[in-house]
Amino acid sequence: MAINELRSITTFIRTVELGSLSKAAAAQQISPQAASKALGQLEQHLGVRLFHRTTRSMSLTEEGQRFFEAAQPSLLGLQQALNGARQTREDLAGPLRIVGPRSVSVSVIGPVIEEYCRLYPEVQPDIELDDRRSNWVEERVDVGFRLGASPEEGLIARPLFPMQLLICAAPSYLQRHGVPRSLNDLDTHRCSAFRHPEDGRVIPWRVKMGDGEQYHPVRPAFCTNDEQLELHAVLAGEIIAQVAVPTAAGLIRSGRLVPLLVEHMTDSYQMFLYYGSRQAQPARVRRFIDLAVERLANNREFVLSREELARAAAAAQ
Repeated sequence: MAINELRSITTFIRTVELGSLSKAAAAQQISPQAASKALGQLEQHLGVRLFHRTTRSMSLTEEGQRFFEAAQPSLLGLQQALNGARQTREDLAGPLRIVGPRSVSVSVIGPVIEEYCRLYPEVQPDIELDDRRSNWVEERVDVGFRLGASPEEGLIARPLFPMQLLICAAPSYLQRHGVPRSLNDLDTHRCSAFRHPEDGRVIPWRVKMGDGEQYHPVRPAFCTNDEQLELHAVLAGEIIAQVAVPTAAGLIRSGRLVPLLVEHMTDSYQMFLYYGSRQAQPARVRRFIDLAVERLANNREFVLSREELARAAAAAQ
């Protein structure tokens, strides 16, 4: 049913219910001329006359009476469905589908989700952490987090903060194995490598070189596709690894991890928040977007300043 047909049927129903075309027009906030035109279009579309009209009165024809009796319940049901949909849009309850990368998600997204659940206990978050790219339509995603990738068509991307990648080791590792002074020195150290979550290939480290960035392969003494497991091995003093600063910032500030070769730290990637058009978003989705932006956008907790890096790196001297 086209929107114009729905408007014409609504005008017809309201005219019968209110007993006047002018009253029906006023109830719909349209002019009497527009209401009369709508009725004429409906009669033309149906191929029957719905009203007997005189200059002073109008009454239903037999066909008009039958159409009214059939259409009124259907229109009422449709109006109830529309009102229900509008109410659902404003309800702070129901499912909320969130996706994000396993790397950094626990430390970055976790506190936001915890706060959101306290504020809106009737919402049921459904969270999937995976480093692969999600299919937003098939997986019915409401909100997503992603590192540096272009959004799918029709999605809005909101940058949150730069993703620093930093080579780190525990003090205990450096005491046993010494401090690497250059990228070439890494060849003699126990380095960790990360496996691509989709194809399993070993990903070389991405490092800053002059004004650009390039990949630097390492000889892995440890390999995994899980950032938390890798971080555990680094803290245990077993390996050197390139870690995401949002995950490791607190450990670096507390001295449990020491940054190495900071001149090669990269920060060209961004953490993005992705979502569809806000106009059609339910309230529960809009509130989560607002909270995530408020808590995460330009949050210095997840980024190390030059001064912080210099102080932390001094521990390796």
